[in-house]
Amino acid sequence: ANTFSQIRQLFVVVFFPGPLEDVVIDRYDIPRVCPREVQTGDFVRYHYNGTFTDGKKFDSSHERGAPFSGQVGLGRLITGLDRGVQGMCVNERRKVTVPPHLAYGSIGAGDVIPADTVLVFDVVLLDIWNTEDKVQTRTLSKPESCKRLVEATDFIRYHYNGTLLNGVPFDSSHSRNGTYDTYVGMGYLIKGMDEGLIGMCVGETRTIIIPPFLAYEEKGYGTVIPSQATLVFEVFMIDLFNPKDDIAVVVKEVPKTCTRKTVVGDYIRYHYNGTFQDGSGFDTSYQRNSTYNTYIGMGYVIQGMDKALQGLCIGEKRRVILPPHMAYGEKGTGDLIPGSAVLVFDIHVIDFHNPKDLIEIKVTSKPKKCNLTSEVDDLIQYRYNCSLMDGTLLYSSDHYENAPITTLGANKVIEGLDEGLRGMCVGEKRVVIVPPHLGHGENGAKGVPSSAVLHFELELLDLQKGVPDGYMFVWLGDSPDPLFPAMDLNKDLSVPLEEFTAFINLQVAEGTGRLRPGMDADGIIKDMFNNQDRNSDGKIVAEELKLKVEEDSDKARHEEL
Repeated sequence: ANTFSQIRQLFVVVFFPGPLEDVVIDRYDIPRVCPREVQTGDFVRYHYNGTFTDGKKFDSSHERGAPFSGQVGLGRLITGLDRGVQGMCVNERRKVTVPPHLAYGSIGAGDVIPADTVLVFDVVLLDIWNTEDKVQTRTLSKPESCKRLVEATDFIRYHYNGTLLNGVPFDSSHSRNGTYDTYVGMGYLIKGMDEGLIGMCVGETRTIIIPPFLAYEEKGYGTVIPSQATLVFEVFMIDLFNPKDDIAVVVKEVPKTCTRKTVVGDYIRYHYNGTFQDGSGFDTSYQRNSTYNTYIGMGYVIQGMDKALQGLCIGEKRRVILPPHMAYGEKGTGDLIPGSAVLVFDIHVIDFHNPKDLIEIKVTSKPKKCNLTSEVDDLIQYRYNCSLMDGTLLYSSDHYENAPITTLGANKVIEGLDEGLRGMCVGEKRVVIVPPHLGHGENGAKGVPSSAVLHFELELLDLQKGVPDGYMFVWLGDSPDPLFPAMDLNKDLSVPLEEFTAFINLQVAEGTGRLRPGMDADGIIKDMFNNQDRNSDGKIVAEELKLKVEEDSDKARHEEL
């Protein structure tokens, strides 16, 4: 700084006493960064004030509102000014004092500049370029991973700030709160921008400097971009795709066992995070604490997602990238997703099923001897754990003091579980997969999500063979014939309750008859007795064992005995 001050003083003090032989340059404001200096053959654009040495102004580009543009060193400027601007930086301010022989000489310039006049120009350089210039790009930031670069014919979305070379802004997508969306290399952009965008990554920020002949040339653009202006764009790439793109799938995690994969027509429940290519999120099912549930390949979701959901395993995690033409297209959707946006979904499959699915049974343990198996009407006691397919435990018999008891086929449990408990031996263990339409359906239940596939771990603890619905007692073979003499244990031709009870208990003990399990045996026997004691005199006689005939029907109603 001190040296510069000394040089400046040298120019002003030492050379001014006598007639000037060359221009005197006072660089009174130099920018800290000067990537380029004016050289012969360069084109420049600058503002100036022209004065005489007494300070009287004779010309000013500022007052005309239009800077001067021209080529340096080819005689198109007065010689002194040609020399005076060489070596200048953009935004540099300098005072150039020009002797008469390097200005308008002994002739002057009409009534404006007298002969043999020293001229003083206060110049600020606005722009510099050369016909040999090329588009310049400089990467300011770039993501660590860059799997795809912008190519010609790609469609891109980007934000930008546009300035002139001297830093004066002329446009910004940020101020409009909307990206600039366009095809690359197809003539929709100025030539320099088409070139400067090639090779960018999503998430990259770069500076693109475009010479005038690759921008708006002599015409400029309205009042914001002057003629022959170098343009500087700071670009941030939001996303890119090509109209020929298909969905892209990156598998993140696959379970060790995958016995089945999703196909068209399946109904799936999955969690997702939805983001744009720059990583900013637009939606997530986790925030709602609820899976997204839909049919696959039937048009209930956007085209790309319909395709991406095929071929998945339960528990699988994958990333899916959907180009706009397979998502929400040029229009986007509301304020959530802008037009022509590439969407990225991170998917976690919770479960899926098909409306035609039956229950799946896998026996995990079975006793060597298995002579008696559960069936409809049997009374059973069992242990269970019920989970979602991702392993989330919903409920368990271990949470209660006693294991549950139920009668199969009596609509006491969900249909799929009822089916899954049939055909089991006491001590047998099995896994049963129950689809929603055989479970809690679309509405779910307390603690059970809607349309959830259920995973049951079952163990049969006890089994009591049952009797058909509507019966209290059944014969396990042919009943005694004739029946009454067999009931009349003391052969006195009448059977009171005590004798009837002894007879029924004898049949059960000998395995020739069975009472309905799970109910009070004495109560059942008393009901049976009362049903046969037609005249309610406290005893059954032979005539009372005949079939009852309904008054309004010719069909006989079967009695237990």
